[in-house]
Amino acid sequence: MLSKNIGEHLGVFPSDDGEIYKPPVSRIGLPKLLRANAHHGAIPKFKRNLLLREFIPSAGCSAKTMGRASLDYMVFGEAFFYRRPNAFGQILELDHMPAINMRVKVDGGYRQLLPDNKYIDYDQEEIEHVLDYDVEQDIYGVPDYLGGLQALLLNEAATLFRRRYYSNGAHAGYIFYTNDPDLSQEDEDELRAQISASKGVGNFRSMFVNIPGGNENAIKIIPVGDFQAKDELEKVKNITRNDIIAAWRMNPALAGIIPENTGGFGDIEKIDRVYTSNEIRPICQLFNQVNDSLREDRRVNWLDPKETGTNTE
Repeated sequence: MLSKNIGEHLGVFPSDDGEIYKPPVSRIGLPKLLRANAHHGAIPKFKRNLLLREFIPSAGCSAKTMGRASLDYMVFGEAFFYRRPNAFGQILELDHMPAINMRVKVDGGYRQLLPDNKYIDYDQEEIEHVLDYDVEQDIYGVPDYLGGLQALLLNEAATLFRRRYYSNGAHAGYIFYTNDPDLSQEDEDELRAQISASKGVGNFRSMFVNIPGGNENAIKIIPVGDFQAKDELEKVKNITRNDIIAAWRMNPALAGIIPENTGGFGDIEKIDRVYTSNEIRPICQLFNQVNDSLREDRRVNWLDPKETGTNTE
C-alpha cells in the first residue's frame, strides 16, 4: 500500500459482502506504524495529554473515556462513543468504542468487529461519531499525518540499516581477493564456502575472488564501503524526523527535539499556550458535538483559554 504516494490509494468502497464500508486506510496498519519511530509513537499521546489537560470530566463522560477517544482521534482521525440511555431515552453517559474495530454500515448504522468473525451492529442513533472531515469522502475520518508516512518509513529503514551494519561487524561486506597461483582448488573452494556461510544480516554480503599471478600482496581484504565517510544516516534521520514532526503539526520545542543553537526554542510556556490555542482547542471544539446528545446536566466542558478571548464551550 505504501509503495507509492499514499494519496493514490485513498477511497472508501463497500466490502465484498456489501454490508460495510472499508476504511480508506488500514485500521491495523496505522497502530503498528506508531512503533516505527520514537517521535511518531510519542506525539499522539502527548497531544492526547494536552487535550486531557483542558478537559473537565462530567457524569456523562469520564477522563478515562475522553482519553481513549482522543487518542483514537489522533491516530485514526476519528473517535466513536456508545450513547448509553436511560429508560426515558435520555443519553446519560458515553462509552468509548475502539475505532480500530468500528465500521460504517452501507445501509446506515455502525458495526463493531469482534474476534472469530463475529460482530455487533448498532443503529445510527446509538453511536456518536467524531471525525476529522476528509475532502475525498465523509464516511470515515482520516489522520492528517498521512503525508509524512514515507518519511517515517525511511527513518525506520535508516535505523534498521545502522543496526544491521553494527551486527555485521561494523562493515557492509567485503571482497576477499587473492592472486596466489599456488592456492589449490581445494583450498579455494573451502575459502569460498566459509565466506559464503558468513553472510551478514540483511543485504550485507561478502565475495571471494582468486586471480592467479602472485606477488608479495597475495591476499587482500577490500571493504565494500566506508560507513563513517559515505553513509548519510544522520542527515536522513534529521530530515525525516522534521518531516514527521511537520506532518503532526507539532512544535519542535514540544516534541523533545534538542535545539542546535545556544538560544534554544524560546519561551516554552508561550509556545505551549500558542500551540494549545491553535491546535488542541479546535479539536476540543469537535468533541463538543457529544453535548448535542448528552443530557444537559451531564455535558462535557473545558477549561477557559488562557490569554485569549475564545471559549471552547
